[in-house]
Amino acid sequence: MRSDDAASMTPDRRLVGLERRPLPGGLTLLVAGDRRSRRRGLAHLDALPAGHALLLERCRSVHTLGMRFALDLLWLDGDGALVRLDAAVAPRRVRTCLSARAVVEAAAGDGERVAAALAAQRRPAP
Repeated sequence: MRSDDAASMTPDRRLVGLERRPLPGGLTLLVAGDRRSRRRGLAHLDALPAGHALLLERCRSVHTLGMRFALDLLWLDGDGALVRLDAAVAPRRVRTCLSARAVVEAAAGDGERVAAALAAQRRPAP
């Protein structure tokens, strides 16, 4: 990547093409649905846009190599229920959850809010 490309790469520009799923509480779940977006993930971004998190489906292991900020990792089972939350995972780490089927990457400190929104979304309507 050229240096002028890196300087102009804002979170909005980098994540603009991803599928967006609205969550309760005004949150947005970005979906890394293709090979390129999954491979790039959030590496080299300065931050996630406020109120956003990134979903990696069919994923049991992630790394934070190339990250510039800590993440809360929300590990989900096949039904989308929370299996585990790893809070404030620092850059240059590897985390695995073999019982998970997907992971949501949120900015450190946002994990519980995102978990509550995901749980609220899963509840059946009265």
